[in-house]
Amino acid sequence: MSEAQRQRDRVTLLLPTLNEIEGMKWFMSRFDKEGVDQIIVADGGSTDGTLEYCREHKYPVLIQSGKGLPNAQEEVFPLVQNEIIVMCTPDGNSLPELIPQLVTKIREGHDMVIASRYAGAAKSEDDDVFTAFGNRLFTDMINFLFGGHYTDALVGLRAYRRASVVKMGLPRLSSGDWLTRRFWRMNSWETGSSIRAAKLKLKVCDIPGDEPKRVGGVRKMSIIKSGLGTLFQIIREVFIGNRF
Repeated sequence: MSEAQRQRDRVTLLLPTLNEIEGMKWFMSRFDKEGVDQIIVADGGSTDGTLEYCREHKYPVLIQSGKGLPNAQEEVFPLVQNEIIVMCTPDGNSLPELIPQLVTKIREGHDMVIASRYAGAAKSEDDDVFTAFGNRLFTDMINFLFGGHYTDALVGLRAYRRASVVKMGLPRLSSGDWLTRRFWRMNSWETGSSIRAAKLKLKVCDIPGDEPKRVGGVRKMSIIKSGLGTLFQIIREVFIGNRF
């Protein structure tokens, strides 16, 4: 294998955290580090021992200058050294055993691979009636408006080709006017990448991936705020076309 090919096959795992000590312990106890070349934790100000745990185990930590998952994603992206990026929150909702499958699909030539909670026999043990309805509704909207073929357009556990992240303009999603920045803080790359990958007709696939219940900590997502933010983002993407 050439050096260029090895570079294309290297993997960076990004883990946003905020008071996820129990989830981090659970995730790392099941995670096979053999196939990952770089791990970066982006922390939003944990006070429960998450930082101490990461430092004890020598996981590089970026302390966010702002708040929220979008800020973590923007600030950590310049530190990515490799071409394959896997992102998930280590809170128990994302199964680390799925990461090798995501990486394999990227190496086969896909731009983005999604661990879908609704593909095949996969299921979510963390959904309630409201989140299940919202996830399905927004996925159907994205498919209808942008020509996607998703079974789960909002889930966090997914892998990207770094060049595709740049092509989709994900690191710049929160730039723009005050309204855009305000609503974007309620969301993250997931909605944006699903929409823009469909717009650009990138090569995307999903794999079935169960979503277990959260491990420790508290859910950071506000259903109402997240729903409004997702709706605003969809509407905005309708009007901006491919100008990103």
